Amino acid sequence: MFDYRCPSDDDFDTRLRAEAFSWLTNKMRRGPEYLAYSEIQKFIFDGRPVPLKDRVKGIWKPAILSSALSITTTYRPPGVERPYDDLIHKSDGLLRYKWNGMKRDEATNRALRSAMEEGVPLIWFFAVGKGVFKPVFPVYAVAEEEEAQQFIVNADASHVAAQIEAEQPGSMSKNQKVKVRNELFSAVFRGTVMRAYRSRCAVCSFRHGPMLEATKIIKEIDHGAGAAVTNGIALCVFHRSALEVGALGIQPDLVVQVRPALMREDGGPMLRYGLQELHGKRISVPSVRAERPRQDLLERAFERFRQAD
Repeated sequence: MFDYRCPSDDDFDTRLRAEAFSWLTNKMRRGPEYLAYSEIQKFIFDGRPVPLKDRVKGIWKPAILSSALSITTTYRPPGVERPYDDLIHKSDGLLRYKWNGMKRDEATNRALRSAMEEGVPLIWFFAVGKGVFKPVFPVYAVAEEEEAQQFIVNADASHVAAQIEAEQPGSMSKNQKVKVRNELFSAVFRGTVMRAYRSRCAVCSFRHGPMLEATKIIKEIDHGAGAAVTNGIALCVFHRSALEVGALGIQPDLVVQVRPALMREDGGPMLRYGLQELHGKRISVPSVRAERPRQDLLERAFERFRQAD
């Protein structure tokens, strides 16, 4: 989760956004890291309900604010394209968010443009399943590309002031772009994997969210398959560590294999129950077939496990 500091308690807009961020953070700490639409609508500010997103429109501005509060990216199952081509732009690695509709002066586009001009922080709701969202905040609209009918969105507040990418192309370093991009996609990837695996370890069914990790099957893949749920498995911290150090592997048929030397070792209960007794057992996978681990990625990962023996 990105860090946010409220610069002024006197400003209504600033207080509302800061309290919304705090409320979302607390919600995700107490429960799943993704929220249903009905939960998102329960935010109360100064004694009144303030919806944080619209049910249909991607850009949302509550009537009590002068500019947009949130943007939303629609969920599509693996292999299905979104109706709007948001996210990474190949030319510079920065994030884009498409206009609502085709008209520049459509009300929601004006609202996001106002947020850009005022430099206010936004919430980006990434749908990680049907009707469930991973909120990422704060993000900022920092520039607009009218010919492409889209805004440039950044998750790093230090680059808001002068809309530097629009005015000084190249002033944001490659490392800064990669850092911002990775933070955002890591948050969305985690939310998607946790939702698909119902916040439980695929190996041992442990359910304590803060001790679960969204683990990539193949780490080197950055975008595409890398950010897809089909390249992820939910694991507890113990089994993620065991996978990363090669103590266990997962076959393409989803069966757990424990390193032979560990199977012969005489150790304590953690070794016995945490590894040895899981040898030969099948991991749990999402109920939706399209969200299950890709077999070709499992094959690549398991071949590495075998070669390390």
